[in-house]
Amino acid sequence: MLLIGLLLPVAHAEEIGGVVLDIPAGAAAGPDFDVETATEAYINLLSEDERARSDSYFEGRYWLQLWGFLYGLGVAWLLLGTRLSARMRNLAERFGRWRWLQTLLYGAQYVVVVTLLAFPLSVYQGFIREHSYGLSNHTFGSWLGDQFTSLLVSIVIISVALTLIYGVIRKSPKAWWIWGTGVSIMLMWLVIFIAPVFIAPLFNDYKTLEEGPLKDSIISMAHANGIPGDDVYWFDASRQSKRISANVSGFLGTMRISLNDNLLMRTSSEEIEAVMGHEMGHYVLNHGRKILTEYALVLASGFAFVAWGFNRALRRWGQRWNVRDVGDTAGLPLFGALLSIFFFVATPVTNGIIRTHEAEADNYGINVSRQPDGFARAAMRLSEYRKISPGPLERIVFYDHPSGRDRVYRAMLWKSENKDEVSPSGK
Repeated sequence: MLLIGLLLPVAHAEEIGGVVLDIPAGAAAGPDFDVETATEAYINLLSEDERARSDSYFEGRYWLQLWGFLYGLGVAWLLLGTRLSARMRNLAERFGRWRWLQTLLYGAQYVVVVTLLAFPLSVYQGFIREHSYGLSNHTFGSWLGDQFTSLLVSIVIISVALTLIYGVIRKSPKAWWIWGTGVSIMLMWLVIFIAPVFIAPLFNDYKTLEEGPLKDSIISMAHANGIPGDDVYWFDASRQSKRISANVSGFLGTMRISLNDNLLMRTSSEEIEAVMGHEMGHYVLNHGRKILTEYALVLASGFAFVAWGFNRALRRWGQRWNVRDVGDTAGLPLFGALLSIFFFVATPVTNGIIRTHEAEADNYGINVSRQPDGFARAAMRLSEYRKISPGPLERIVFYDHPSGRDRVYRAMLWKSENKDEVSPSGK
């Protein structure tokens, strides 16, 4: 992430690893430290132009979410109304002897066709818009290469997932939505399990972080919090974007502690420790399992909605679309459209689930790293593409993470309540 312009005098600046941790004068530790004043000191690091640009980028996502939803419905209607979906099913039946193979072949066609139909929107959203806001490092060729890799991965994963789910639908046409939820959650868990080792390296090169104080600090923090592993990896995200990120992901033998090169190059060691503490919080607090459990309830409701709406739509338009029943893969565009309607309406619920766990990880990260100013500075860096101070309704509907202001306030509150651990210089 590009270094945000500093408009206020600093009370403390220490250079570690070539990057300076700057603490605004109003956020310096001392007898007169005030949480609100310190929070505003950090927020005011943003110039008016930077804030306007950040707000514009993030608010534009609201419209993209709407247009993406409508675009998806249009694609589904096109596949059904032209009977292209039915022709794809017929082709799969012609070349596949068994039902599972027919579903697999249909799934591969479906992923390719939908990807091509959505390509214009993908180019705008993933390439043109990112470059217009200065957030992407991609050339069009490298971006296209990543899209092609993503397409191949999607063909494999989605085709297999559809084969299993449609197998459940055909075995239990009335209660499929219950069993389908279980299968879907298991598939999500499997993807989480294999992603660090088999999927992530398809897009980035992962290398062991060089020996030194930073690596020792991260490993020590991990061991102190019951996280296995004696290595830390970094990956070359800078070839794609300017965003900072890190993760502690996987399970048992596939678990990895990783951070991207943007985080290494653009932030101080205090910020890195705070960010890694946050990611470790997700792992230690079992957020992966908890989120999947909570999503299972939401997904079950979504599948129930699909089961209700599919048969009603089929009675009215099924013959026109040449869709036989709910177990017919030609009806997948209808299945997807109904599910997208449900999740579009449920956006505040799904965002709320993630936001709650992110707030828990924030608390954990500040406590374990003991770096409130590192955390606040990292939160401010994210303001390049996240609106720093949303309204209450915006936060509820559109935010799947705490806002930047909320995160800075949380860090300054910790700093206020732990005065004995913070020196007058601010650390």
